[in-house]
Formats: sequence, C-alpha cells, structure tokens
Amino acid sequence: MRQGVRLAVDVGSVRIGVARSDPAGILATPLETVRAGRGDAARILALAAEYEALEVIVGLPTNLSGREGQAAAAARTFARKLALKLPFGAVRLYDERLTTVTAASGLRAGGTKAKNQRNVIDQAAATVLLQAALDSERLTGNPPGTSVKGKE
Repeated sequence: MRQGVRLAVDVGSVRIGVARSDPAGILATPLETVRAGRGDAARILALAAEYEALEVIVGLPTNLSGREGQAAAAARTFARKLALKLPFGAVRLYDERLTTVTAASGLRAGGTKAKNQRNVIDQAAATVLLQAALDSERLTGNPPGTSVKGKE
C-alpha cells in the first residue's frame, strides 16, 4: 500500500464533495463541500497542496450498465483540468456507482434527516468513493481506477 494522503472529489453540477484520507491511506473522512463553478478547481488544487496529496481521485458516474452520460463527461473534463494544473499530475478516475445512495443511507442510519442531508451529502459521497478506492488498492496492491492525463 502506498503511503500518502489522497483526496477524492464527487463532482456535481452545483456542489463538489471533497474527502481526504489519513497519511497511511487507510481511512477516508469528509473534508468540505465546494461550490461548482468558477474557482472550484482552484479550491481543489489548494486542498491538494495543503494536505500534500499523493493523488486526487475523481468519481466517474456511470449508470448500472456501465455506460457513461453527461455527468461522466463532466467528471472526465474536471479530472483533466486538475491533471493539467497539479504539479504532480496524479489524478485518477474511479467508478462511483451508488456512492450517493450509500452516503444517503448512511446519513439516515446515523440520524441525519433528509432535509439536513443537502449540506453534507456530497462530502459523504466523496468519503464513500475514497474509502472504496482505498479498499481496492489494499486488496489488489494496485492504484485504483484509471490515470488521467492532462493532455490527450
């Protein structure tokens, strides 16, 4: 298992949830919610620098059959934008199917009412995404998902 903090982002059209791992890459925790739009990539880049992130994992939303739609295209574009600007360039796409559903279920089980979930659901989804990526790496010994190149 590689050592180092990882960030994960759950890219949405309104909000972007961000989670981080511990330096050992074992446990994911929610970090913050960034408003999508102008300055969103800059904020993610600032967080990556602040936490000296080994890599940024961007959730790739596909449908249950594995096909990609508009949201996946937006996630790929966002990942490329990050890869171009990160000094270390380590951006990976990771399948995020059902992360928001899992996050909402976990929040409900923890007692968070539906009307109060909006403020934290994106962070929770990013946390589910990151934990799945960390667990995958621990099981396989390989970095999770697929690497993103800034220029294609």
